[in-house]
Amino acid sequence: MNASSLVQKIWSFCHTLRDDGVGYGDYLEQLTYLLFLKLAHEYTQEPYNRDTHIPAGYDWASLCSRTGEPLEVHYLNVLRVLGNEPGMLGAIFFKAQNKIQDPAKLARLVQMIDGEKWIGIDADIKGDLYEGLLQKNAEDTKSGAGQYFTPRALIDAMVACVRPEPMKTIADPACGTGGFFLGTYKWLTRPEARLDKRQKAFLRDATFFGNEIVPNTRRLCLMNLFLHNIGELDGEPAVGRSDALIAEPKTRADYVLANPPFGKKSSMTITNEEGEEDRDALTYERQDFWETTSNKQLNFLQHIVSLLKVNGKAAVVLPDNVLFEGGAGEKIRRKLLETCDVHTILRLPTGIFYAQGVKANVVFFDNAPKDGRVHTQGIWFYDLRTNMRFTLKTRPLKLSDLQDFITCYHPENRHERQERQARERKEAERRNLERKKLGQKELPLKPERFRFYPYEDLIARDKASLDIFWLKDENLDNLNDLPPPDVLQQEIIEHLEAALVAFRDVAAALPKSSA
Repeated sequence: MNASSLVQKIWSFCHTLRDDGVGYGDYLEQLTYLLFLKLAHEYTQEPYNRDTHIPAGYDWASLCSRTGEPLEVHYLNVLRVLGNEPGMLGAIFFKAQNKIQDPAKLARLVQMIDGEKWIGIDADIKGDLYEGLLQKNAEDTKSGAGQYFTPRALIDAMVACVRPEPMKTIADPACGTGGFFLGTYKWLTRPEARLDKRQKAFLRDATFFGNEIVPNTRRLCLMNLFLHNIGELDGEPAVGRSDALIAEPKTRADYVLANPPFGKKSSMTITNEEGEEDRDALTYERQDFWETTSNKQLNFLQHIVSLLKVNGKAAVVLPDNVLFEGGAGEKIRRKLLETCDVHTILRLPTGIFYAQGVKANVVFFDNAPKDGRVHTQGIWFYDLRTNMRFTLKTRPLKLSDLQDFITCYHPENRHERQERQARERKEAERRNLERKKLGQKELPLKPERFRFYPYEDLIARDKASLDIFWLKDENLDNLNDLPPPDVLQQEIIEHLEAALVAFRDVAAALPKSSA
């Protein structure tokens, strides 16, 4: 069976299960369990002959030999036993449950998977199939899985700017289904990379590590990585099932690429002060943090700084409030600008995330030696928000939409940006001058979406706010040039949802009534 027919076969069965009330998320879980067992079974055969450490009687063959109710009963036992095993095996099956209540449908899924030789399928095909299912799960608003899904175009652009190198470690403290890991893996395995045997082994076994606190999402991530040939059946999982914020990281990374969970408040407050007995028992104590705050994104930002090696590079998706919030937010921004080299901020448009109403940015910075000097010389801002309109269905974000930003970022040597920008502007003005001399109409200059602000100007702003705009919204001047009704409708919805989030944050911060 070729790749396209295999994908069609799996999709058709997914729709059958959905008719029975099994959502994409539940279907993905069952597919993950069964695919893993089938792959493990294939690895025990010729020519591999590997010991997969799956207990006898709880392997793939034990499922294939049963049908009907006996299969359903045995499948429950398999999930329970394997969930108590060590390593990746136990991680995939941790607290696993059978969500397919019809034994006939379960048997059909087992037969469908058994009918293919999965090891022989190219890793890209297996990975693309699974990625497609993950995206469909994210699009299913009822599942709420969209919060774990970062647009692949944005991931690819961030990776293209950071340009991770072989034999370096890459971390994501809130990795969801592993999008940043796979984006980096794709970059490192591009044809021109030409990895040698040692580099390939490091990429498979030692490059990636991260955290995902939601068990179901973590198992989807591990399976996603495994289908892309990252990790080993009998090895330790690359993704920990724990809250990354709970303690100072034991391992530092060369790169951090992340999209920490949206939502302003955390169920816990992070403190760097000892002996505060009046605080909640669940309060974290992080002596490596600059400030105490209950803002989740500010805590993740501080954690990522701690997670980076000296001279390590980070690209992090953060909501607007991180750029302008006062109090702890201002103090953290000032410390970040002082102790790290914050060099680029990409202002993202709305309508690109499955979580609606989100206004976000990508902040690029390098960790710097702790030598008492100010390391941020200034920040280049790229405004992809003003006069840019995207929706998930009718106008999704594509990598081509980010190509100008990648060009402006100048990943070959970002320190040459200023000369390049000035040269391009000067050349455009020269061409217009020539056209004017010839009596030709001048061409409109390209909007200056990329602009530099020196450090001294940034810290002099109120609260050291990095919430900076300079382009004018054209729709404010020309009401006849409004976007299509469906786009307007989506923008109104996003603004209302963003306002509701803000109101909830205010309500959560108010003291509770004693009545």
